Amino acid sequence: MTVGLFIPCYVDQFYPQAGIATLQLLEKLGVEVVYPPRQTCCGQPMANSGFSHLTGGCDELFVESFKAFDYVVAPSGSCVLHLKEHLHSEKYPVVAEKLRSRVFELVEFLTDILKVKDLKARFPHKVGVHQSCHGLRGLHLSQMSELVAPPFSKPEQLLHMVDGIELIKLDRADECCGFGGTFCVFEEAVSAKMGKDRVSDHMRNGAEYITGADLSCLMHMEGILRRQKSNVKVIHIAEILNQAVAE
Repeated sequence: MTVGLFIPCYVDQFYPQAGIATLQLLEKLGVEVVYPPRQTCCGQPMANSGFSHLTGGCDELFVESFKAFDYVVAPSGSCVLHLKEHLHSEKYPVVAEKLRSRVFELVEFLTDILKVKDLKARFPHKVGVHQSCHGLRGLHLSQMSELVAPPFSKPEQLLHMVDGIELIKLDRADECCGFGGTFCVFEEAVSAKMGKDRVSDHMRNGAEYITGADLSCLMHMEGILRRQKSNVKVIHIAEILNQAVAE
């Protein structure tokens, strides 16, 4: 298979190490990866702010950049969910519709498509897993705690393959961090309080690192941790899995 690597704009600008880790991890797992250089924003910020009519250029560029690949993989659950549900094209409507089903967040690609069973990995730290809302409720990466159903977590499924890691148990396993894209701008006080509560849960239960599949959530919590002068760090799950495979 050939995979088109989609690196969302905020990952490219603020957390390039997560994008590099995603590329390296996929290549180490035997995947042929191509990075289309003309790619840009998926259009989610405009759509979430009520300006979906302005996302046409982003959609057309995405379709043109990624239509030739077997799969598209990105280290961002929120961007992937937006593309799965809203990608469209006036020039290539049929191509866009088919492409929506071939876009995958990294964790679901590793578990559902590659069906990774062994990583021969090591990360000897206490880690808290943040289940972002888009990944949890949109992509179904984990079971929602309010449902009476067998629990599962695709991120934890991968992390359990890592030797030496200790996944801490949180008091509220799938509570929102409060980021919410533009929500953190228009409802700053509520967003900050939610973030502080989410960070406190991890700290209270002994986390050295907070990981997840959405760097937007991790970025929000990292800002709070820095203001609190905490030693707890945030790290994208790709960085843990890639570092481990490299060893």
